[in-house]
Amino acid sequence: MADKTNAPSFSPFGKPPDQIWPVILETKGWKDYRLLDMGAGEKLERYGRFTIVRPEPQAMGARKLKESFWNRADAVFSGDTEEEGPGRWKFSGNVPETWPMSYGPARYNGRFMSFRHVGVFPEQAAHWDWVNGKVRSELERVPDRPLKILNLFGYTGLASLLPAAEGAQVTHVDASKKAIGYARENQALSGLDNLPIRWICEDASKFVAREVRRGNTYDGIILDPPKYGRGPKGEVWDLYTSLPGMLRDLRQLLTEDSLFMILTAYAIRSSFVAIHELMAETLSQQGGLLESGELVIREENGERALSTSLFSRWSSR
Repeated sequence: MADKTNAPSFSPFGKPPDQIWPVILETKGWKDYRLLDMGAGEKLERYGRFTIVRPEPQAMGARKLKESFWNRADAVFSGDTEEEGPGRWKFSGNVPETWPMSYGPARYNGRFMSFRHVGVFPEQAAHWDWVNGKVRSELERVPDRPLKILNLFGYTGLASLLPAAEGAQVTHVDASKKAIGYARENQALSGLDNLPIRWICEDASKFVAREVRRGNTYDGIILDPPKYGRGPKGEVWDLYTSLPGMLRDLRQLLTEDSLFMILTAYAIRSSFVAIHELMAETLSQQGGLLESGELVIREENGERALSTSLFSRWSSR
């Protein structure tokens, strides 16, 4: 593991962040999720009680399980191999529109959504646990501190529900009214309706810029953007051109007492080094630790790992 440290001449919050990369964060699955096999450009997973086959360009090796096992999958997605590409689901037998799953205190519905998604990104479990640990430790240290977390591109809400269950106040932002509806549905399923979560359907860039103008700040920021997307009013999000400006704004939402910021990037033809350097530039006066690398999922038998996304995350301590 390589260590890399750069130090500017002046910092209002102290020194620049220490930097560590590459870091591999591994998820092995849980009761309601397993990566069963992969190969020949596809992956075989279990979500709750259903087995699912989806395209996976990074699964370049050979399949380990027999073909008959793959052929018994409950659902198969075929079409464009891009993460946001078009395609369709083919079902074997009577498969419901939604089915229940859980992670810790969060209950959520799996669902066969467009663009091959099923309502949860399991590799994010590594970040969920890390964030929860940060929230738990800080509230043990300062029990009365009102911890404010901003979750941008929040999707179906697990990254909002889990820290809220630990005692954080969460602002969840997503441009999709449908995704916000699914997230609130998951909150109700979890029996967590009393938690302080603000559900906001808005273009993430516009929301962040407005928070800067208002002088609001956050103790933690979770940023999980798509490669490309559109806001409620047709606003265009392109990761390569939109992310640098958003990070500059997000920097203004942090204080010297802030705890963390996480950035995840999917399906981009890039290296984790690119987002690491962008985060290092953004947080050059924030102190703490910046670590970057890849999120991977380990197969059920433990033999192989599948790289899913790039990440860079900063913590104050």
